[in-house]
Amino acid sequence: MTSRAESGEPEGLFDAPEQGRAVPEPAPPATSGAPVAAGRGGAEQPLAVRMRPRALDEVVGQGHLLGPGTPIRQLVDRDVPMSLVLWGPPGTGKTTLATVVSHVTSRRFVEISAVSDGVKRVRAEIGLARRELGMTGRQTVLFVDEVHRFNKAQQDALLPAVENRWVSFIGATTENPFFSVISPLLSRSLLLTLEPLGADDLREVIRRALTEERGLNGAVTLDPAAEDHLVRLAGGDARRTLTYLEAASLVVDGGGVIDVGVLERAVDRAAVRYDREGDQHYDVVSAFIKSIRGSDVDAALHYLARMIEAGEDPRFIARRLIVHASEDVGMADPTALQTAVAAAQAVEFVGLPEARINLAQAVIHLSLAPKSNAVITAVDGALGDVRKGLAGPVPGHLRDSHYKGAAKVGHGQGYKYAHDHPGGVVRQRYAPDSVDGREYYRPTRHGAEARFTEVLARIRSVLRGTPGEARER
Repeated sequence: MTSRAESGEPEGLFDAPEQGRAVPEPAPPATSGAPVAAGRGGAEQPLAVRMRPRALDEVVGQGHLLGPGTPIRQLVDRDVPMSLVLWGPPGTGKTTLATVVSHVTSRRFVEISAVSDGVKRVRAEIGLARRELGMTGRQTVLFVDEVHRFNKAQQDALLPAVENRWVSFIGATTENPFFSVISPLLSRSLLLTLEPLGADDLREVIRRALTEERGLNGAVTLDPAAEDHLVRLAGGDARRTLTYLEAASLVVDGGGVIDVGVLERAVDRAAVRYDREGDQHYDVVSAFIKSIRGSDVDAALHYLARMIEAGEDPRFIARRLIVHASEDVGMADPTALQTAVAAAQAVEFVGLPEARINLAQAVIHLSLAPKSNAVITAVDGALGDVRKGLAGPVPGHLRDSHYKGAAKVGHGQGYKYAHDHPGGVVRQRYAPDSVDGREYYRPTRHGAEARFTEVLARIRSVLRGTPGEARER
């Protein structure tokens, strides 16, 4: 995932205080809708900073991590020293959880950024933490943001402190820790996975920011359509939500209503007219699949872009591609299914925005692949016969014979083991009498499926003792 340093996102809701310093007390609430002063050089704090949660009960989302008995609750309620690795997309609360833990337990909080700090800084902070623990008994929370950016040697430097509990280590990563965090450090830490915030969670973040004194304090209101657009733009990221909301509030300086037009001007992103539960959803998805089926790669990419920009669940898009790979490409290009499944896995591993590339690759592959609907025709034909009652008894020679007494009832007698015969195919009846001779799979001559036409004809001629091409049903 792109780090905050790379993306250019302003520091906000989930960013820690100045590195190496204890967490300051929250700024006093504002008495009006004006921004709250940071207390340092007269600079104004961004909305995302002002709205940073100060207690676990203020954290929005991540309910699976904050319930009774969870590791974070143990860390807070029982002051138990432990090490955590927080894995999740940007803006889901990794830094927030670390700073809240420090606030409520009165521990010394130190942040190290793996983007800008190295082993020298790590060892210096560990030394300070040891002295603090020995002299006062006060424990230190050592928070390493973007820990996956440390190389192996830099991560190794953390091991003694984690092993001996000189610090309570909390590492935050947007990358899969099984690939980016060394095994010794991961094995000594609890891995907690944070999920992108849902629409309801983001709406709660917005509501608080609009109404609370430390936020906008009722100075502006948000039109329902604009709220929907803001939630879509946020992509599950609370910090981005508040950054965009603050930008829109500056457009209506002095108070007023933030509508879709205002929000579009503020963030320079057009609102895509798309209702995830309405006609647009079904129409766009239908056009998306039909464009791929029709091999129009450019149209397919257009509809993909519309769905992504409108906030469609990327997992839904990936599922449709997996279905399409078998339904409309099938054996004409067997690798299409592999590509679609790989894209779905990429969505789970990296998420948006990077996963848009993986989805686009799958769309391009499927659009340009030769097409065949022989797979869906085959399975639906077989299902149709079964539903009509054409499901006779299994032939005796195919029945299970791996039990005492099977021979007495003739089960397995006369079965021919295919591997004992040339080519691994032998004349033998496999289907029940009710569907014997039915041919469900009819390969096309498109792409890779063309070779299966001849292969299948030869196999069927051996199985049934009939020369030539496969018989028509």
